[in-house]
Amino acid sequence: MKTLKLRIKDKHAVQLNILAGAVNFVWNYVNELSFKHLQRTGKFFSAYDLAAYTKGSGEYLNLHSQTLQAVTETHAKSRKQFKKAKLNWRTNNPKAKRRSLGWIPFKKTAVKHLSTRQSGKKSLKSTIQLSLAKGKKLIIDLWDSYNLSLYNINTCELVQDNRGHWYACITVKEFPKTKCGDGQVGIDLGCKDSAVSSDGDQLQIKVTHQYAEKLATAQRAKNKKRVRAIHAKIKNTRQDLIHKFTSKLIKANSLIVVGQIKSTSFTSSKLAKSVYDAGWFEIKRQLDYKCANAGCHYIEVNEAYTTQTCSCCGSRQDSPKGRSGLGIREWFCRSCKTTHQRDVNGAKNILAVGLGRL
Repeated sequence: MKTLKLRIKDKHAVQLNILAGAVNFVWNYVNELSFKHLQRTGKFFSAYDLAAYTKGSGEYLNLHSQTLQAVTETHAKSRKQFKKAKLNWRTNNPKAKRRSLGWIPFKKTAVKHLSTRQSGKKSLKSTIQLSLAKGKKLIIDLWDSYNLSLYNINTCELVQDNRGHWYACITVKEFPKTKCGDGQVGIDLGCKDSAVSSDGDQLQIKVTHQYAEKLATAQRAKNKKRVRAIHAKIKNTRQDLIHKFTSKLIKANSLIVVGQIKSTSFTSSKLAKSVYDAGWFEIKRQLDYKCANAGCHYIEVNEAYTTQTCSCCGSRQDSPKGRSGLGIREWFCRSCKTTHQRDVNGAKNILAVGLGRL
């Protein structure tokens, strides 16, 4: 199963906001109904029980029966998952203190791909059809970066981000798989360079520092709309850089070994902001699912002493050690007369650990 996230054109925003309000109404109704039933009988409603109370309401709310079922199923699943008697109230009122972002679910029978066409030299635009109540149809245009014509659509959820933009999250079962290469590479995660490979490739993510001044100006002016836009820009830029780096690794290698390191270990230190900006978790997450898709082996290993050990002779005599050695980016091993770049040497040793040579 794979999820494709596609941007919906802004011309549909008004209609989607109305439908999102109807979905919120159904959610709040079943939420309150389930809670009252629990108080009366001491038992929870299942999704099947809730469906009987929402049957037929789609005609008045302009929602497909499959959408109503998806809402009740998600509510029952969320209540069970979070072990709560009552879930949070949903509202799309822009003046509300705890406004919920728009969400409209559709099942397989209510989604149909109509066409995909060329728009410009490289970009594609697709059109999908969503079923509403009483046989009504909602036609939506998307900016397509995946070419939807190659996939069989399973389900679709329309979701909204904090800037008011709408996206179609489409799940597909069968999709074209990426072919991996035949090389082997080790990855050393760090703060100065987010990731360095044993081949010398570097991933630098300094997005937060790049937009720090603009963000501070917007925050002092209390311009919430601008603040949200800058945060979204930072997130999207970071995601784009990581996607390009990980995809390049998958296409060139059949074995990828990454040092085992947790971002949470640095949350209370002075490095917390740099670690957050580096995106270690996202790098490992993308490598994990992309390797599974391409048939590439992905391993996480203990990276203890990988930076201090010479990747040529195994000596630790001249290597930088402790906090005082963090600023040393290159060092010379007198045992084998080799000059090492700190992170590349660590990546080579991580690969050696993954292969069982160290």
